[in-house]
Amino acid sequence: MTQTIRKFLRNIYRWRIVYLMFLPVFAYYVIFHYIPMYGAVIAFKNYQPAAGFKNAEWIGLKHIIDFFKSYYFVRLLKNTLRISLTSLIFGFPAPILLALLLNEVKSSGYKRIVQTVTYFPHFLSIMVVCGMIVNFFSHNGLVNDIIEILGGSRTDFLLEPSAFTPIYVGSGIWQSIGWGSIVYLAALSGIDPSLYEAARIDGANRFSQAIHITLPGIIPTITVMFILRVGSIMNVGYEKIILLYNNLTLESADVISTFIYRKGLLNADYSYSTAVGLFNSVVNFGLVVAANAVSRSVQETSLW
Repeated sequence: MTQTIRKFLRNIYRWRIVYLMFLPVFAYYVIFHYIPMYGAVIAFKNYQPAAGFKNAEWIGLKHIIDFFKSYYFVRLLKNTLRISLTSLIFGFPAPILLALLLNEVKSSGYKRIVQTVTYFPHFLSIMVVCGMIVNFFSHNGLVNDIIEILGGSRTDFLLEPSAFTPIYVGSGIWQSIGWGSIVYLAALSGIDPSLYEAARIDGANRFSQAIHITLPGIIPTITVMFILRVGSIMNVGYEKIILLYNNLTLESADVISTFIYRKGLLNADYSYSTAVGLFNSVVNFGLVVAANAVSRSVQETSLW
């Protein structure tokens, strides 16, 4: 046994409690994330459950080519990118702004109240959130009541294709802004307080301190979170969309994930839906690699 192996085993024994705590997490990812990757092989086969994985006929890239040629491809890609980019443009800066504002609050009691109120929606079930959205934006809902009081006319927002994206993105920001700000608040706590003291001595006001000290201090965290967010541009969760869309909004609300759900679970076309999902994952992986490379070349901050 070499010296390196002995040293490795000694470290394992020394930190055995930590490794035991990590073991369930490791087992979770192996069982539910890595082993199922074997199932991606059916994207290149004409899979039938009765035949099994090994006996299914190989057809190569036929499913992916059929998806590219299908009537739905342009619509799905357009809707997915529109919803994702809108969420990125408006949703990504929201927790950063909240963290910066909370960092400027001096009253600890008020800060705790704001944090509690903004964290709470994160713990609501998606069913509850969608139920609230339906109640608020229905023809007789609270939003239409307010519009009518202000002199406007009632609108069936949930039946308007143009209103789907703002409702989806806005509710997503409301649900995630508080929880997302935790990472940036943690980054803010690591900034050296002496920098602020030096800035105050030089006559900098709070806005100047935020621009020249606070923001640069959390830029590495913002960069890493942005790279991760870019890597999920093609992933628009199907649960919320399925609970909110209808036949009238399908044209603007149908995305790749909902298409995979219908094809795979409702139509039992497992190979085709797996091929579409694999295409989605490959695009996301490419976006992560590209964003990471650009970030590393521009400011030397990256995931790897």
